[in-house]
Amino acid sequence: MHPNWSTRAPSTVLLPLHAVISRFRQKEEVKRGRFIAEKIKACFLHRRNKVGYLMAKLELTFLGTGTSSGVPVIGCDCEVCRSQDPKDYRLRPSILLRTEQICLIVDTPPDFRAQCLRANIRSMDAVLYTHAHSDHILGFDDLCHFLKFKNSDTPIYGVSETLTGIKRMFFYAFREAGNQARPHLREIHGEFNLGDLRIVPVDLPHGLFTTAGFVFYHAGRKALAYYTDCSTVPSRAEGAARGVEVLVVGALRYTSHPTHLTVQGALRVAKHLSSRTCYFTHMGHELKYEQIRSSLPSRVFPAYDGLQVQI
Repeated sequence: MHPNWSTRAPSTVLLPLHAVISRFRQKEEVKRGRFIAEKIKACFLHRRNKVGYLMAKLELTFLGTGTSSGVPVIGCDCEVCRSQDPKDYRLRPSILLRTEQICLIVDTPPDFRAQCLRANIRSMDAVLYTHAHSDHILGFDDLCHFLKFKNSDTPIYGVSETLTGIKRMFFYAFREAGNQARPHLREIHGEFNLGDLRIVPVDLPHGLFTTAGFVFYHAGRKALAYYTDCSTVPSRAEGAARGVEVLVVGALRYTSHPTHLTVQGALRVAKHLSSRTCYFTHMGHELKYEQIRSSLPSRVFPAYDGLQVQI
């Protein structure tokens, strides 16, 4: 044996050239992946801090999803009115919208007090009204009590016809004397901003009346369209809401009605508007939750009281 040779195994195992190259490439890929991840994270944080709304959410809560009579209907013994499914229990229609900057209510129905207590609503920054029918405004007294304890300067928005109807029905709330929280009504003349929401009002036919539909833009997105109490959706309202992320539309029942959309009519609206997701509201006692849910196409759902949707 050569004197410089050793019988011990070498401390380093020599690998074939292709294995060395493969390991080197793997290490480089890991380094590159980490580098890209850090860049993406830094870009995300920069954009979030600079723009302020990246990944921001609009939270929609259905306070009530029923029609003017509510469900169950007084004195009715139909299957839906006797249902034990809580999703068949529907208060009159109203929604709550929350973002990082604002909390607002759309409509104050007769059940508004119960809705506020159930949803633990402790404050609001604004109220919007769609129209002056009783199932959408009769909670106005409760709203005034709320404002008396919270913020008496809360603005209340509606089109001229709606505000006239509110002042006519609740004339005593606008008298100078004896009222601690006189409502601050603001007439809608076109699109306007509330906090980080841009709101576009549209006219919707509702028998002899006109309902205000609302399209809500948030964080640069056409986030939500709220179209309740209408018999059809005119072309301007279609254009305003086309491609919206979430459409909420009234769907009273299966059979025809002179002033409200039916289930089939609401489905046609959702298709024409190409909404990503659609929720039905203002539903009567002809519609049982589980039955209608199973019959609807994908991405169309019946809403229910208390449902929360992150948009």
